[in-house]
Amino acid sequence: MTGLDTTLLLLAAAVMGVVGFRMLQLPPMLGYLVVGILIGPYGLGVAEESAVTHELAEFGVVFLMFSIGLEFSLSKLMAMRKAVFGLGMAQVLVTILTSMLFGWLASRLLPPMFRISWEASFALGGALAMSSTAIVSKMLTERLELESLHGRQIISVLLFQDLAVVPLLILVPALASKSPDLVKTLALASGKAVVVLVLLLVVGQKIMRTWFSIVVKRRSQELFMLNLLLITLGAAWLTEKAGLSMALGAFVAGMLISETEYRHQVEEDIKPFRDVLLGLFFITVGMLLNVRLVIEHFWLVMLLLSGPVLLKLILIAALARVFGNSTSVALRTGLGLAQAGEFGFVLLNQAGGLQLVDPLLVQLILASMVISMLISPFILAKSDVIVMKFSANEWMMQSLALTQIAARTMTTKKHVIIAGFGRSGQSLARILAEENIDYHALDLDPDRVREAQAAGVNVSYGDAARRESLLAAGINRAAALVVTYTSTASALKILHFVNEMNPSLPVIVRSHDDVDLEKLRSAGATEVVPELMEGSLMLASHALVMLGVPLRRVVHRVQAAREARYESLRGFFHGASDAADSPENMQIRLHTVLLTERAKALGQNLADLKLGELEVDIHAIRRGKARLDQQNDIVLQNGDVVVVRGTSEAVARAEQRLLK
Repeated sequence: MTGLDTTLLLLAAAVMGVVGFRMLQLPPMLGYLVVGILIGPYGLGVAEESAVTHELAEFGVVFLMFSIGLEFSLSKLMAMRKAVFGLGMAQVLVTILTSMLFGWLASRLLPPMFRISWEASFALGGALAMSSTAIVSKMLTERLELESLHGRQIISVLLFQDLAVVPLLILVPALASKSPDLVKTLALASGKAVVVLVLLLVVGQKIMRTWFSIVVKRRSQELFMLNLLLITLGAAWLTEKAGLSMALGAFVAGMLISETEYRHQVEEDIKPFRDVLLGLFFITVGMLLNVRLVIEHFWLVMLLLSGPVLLKLILIAALARVFGNSTSVALRTGLGLAQAGEFGFVLLNQAGGLQLVDPLLVQLILASMVISMLISPFILAKSDVIVMKFSANEWMMQSLALTQIAARTMTTKKHVIIAGFGRSGQSLARILAEENIDYHALDLDPDRVREAQAAGVNVSYGDAARRESLLAAGINRAAALVVTYTSTASALKILHFVNEMNPSLPVIVRSHDDVDLEKLRSAGATEVVPELMEGSLMLASHALVMLGVPLRRVVHRVQAAREARYESLRGFFHGASDAADSPENMQIRLHTVLLTERAKALGQNLADLKLGELEVDIHAIRRGKARLDQQNDIVLQNGDVVVVRGTSEAVARAEQRLLK
């Protein structure tokens, strides 16, 4: 197959997998993995492993690590250095040593066919020490746990694992060849790694902001995007040439950009590349699973699956406790890192290529690693239940947290519950305080909560999308609830609990634009505030006042737009710079249709056309320079311009009816 054939096949498989698993209400990640198994060389044999599939998969991890880097700053990384170089290093070293201990015991107690050398035990230990950056990071992001205590511990360990791949890839072949210059080789590789990282972190930090300012002043979206791809892939290339992983370079590039004011724009622009390529990565992981081998050696594969997963879980949880984490955080960290990782495949294949490990054993371990990645999303999804069952103090800790929230709000009535205490939440809290209106905020960033509480602010650590947190915050006594962050999924959970516990409570929800406006209203939101719409209203009101329009009239216009739920502002003319609509992001848009002499609608009136049944409405009708009243008895003529409003799909159907 050519590169184009392979790419098209992977894209088609990705679409089918996501559609199917979305219909089953399952994570798309599992859809990618399953279709990978089906089309792979061990399934239907439609696709085969090639350089193209490996490169696409690697680029997916690169863009994911870049996105994670955007969430971290240099100061935050320095604050995490104890976890990165403490817990992370301990996890890798202890896992390798434990693997070598089991290898030594196997060589003493088991038959010859099961014995492996200490070099093979070292290589397998290195592979076992790796965890899946792609799966775990994506799950933490989706679950809004990237900034939680266990989320930071997990990311710290993953970062050190990426660093540890470099010496492991050098050590394994050196041990296999009994190289006498092992120390010299390691020293040279470490020196190159230090030089490259210093170059990126020190020099890169100084030039990144200046360079981005130069690019932005050119006012070209195309140039901005090209520059972004250049920086991401350039940093990945630089670290790869230095013997480090591409993912590490991309992470550093993202971290440097997070220090600039362009972080949010970059985050939006990179998202399509990240999601598409990451999906292709998961397909390639699924392609590695040999289903026939799993069936033939089922119990052995299950042993190789359950043994390492449980071993890693216990080791990581124990080490996390040693480094001062609570039992619940330690267990969540262990659960998050128990599965195999992408770089584990690299180390395992290297060990197999060097003939350190029997080929059959390599295939069996490979199968168990893929299965561990397959079940990882389910383990993470059930982590709360698992921790509750095995951590005796988790109930106490959660009860204590809920009790603290309840204690702070116990005597409060007619207060406002603020979900999310970021910039918007804090601004709202200040205004409420100035008006002597009681409030209580819930937030999941422990550092922010700690600092705000020290300053005397009414905020508690808690997830507003959990029923217990809302009860503790006094939802039955509250006067209103405001969701200050733009996560539709979380807002829908909150609205569900509000409808269950206090249906009459007014709920105000913040959204990015008008895409999910109807969905949030249908779920019970009293008001939905699309920030783009509000920004447009404020911009227009300031402009009108400066042009001499009376303030009373301007206020009336703004109030009328809000009372009409922004209906007059919904929809806009799309241009080349606007992202294409996806099935889950169908924005209301405006579209002009010019009626030519061959148009089907000529001589018909609006009532006959029945455009309303296509879920569109007529925004305007222009005839020459005049704008016509939108009456059903208007007979359309040649040259008329009909402006319709609706989703992309609905607008396309309306244009079809008007013209053909």
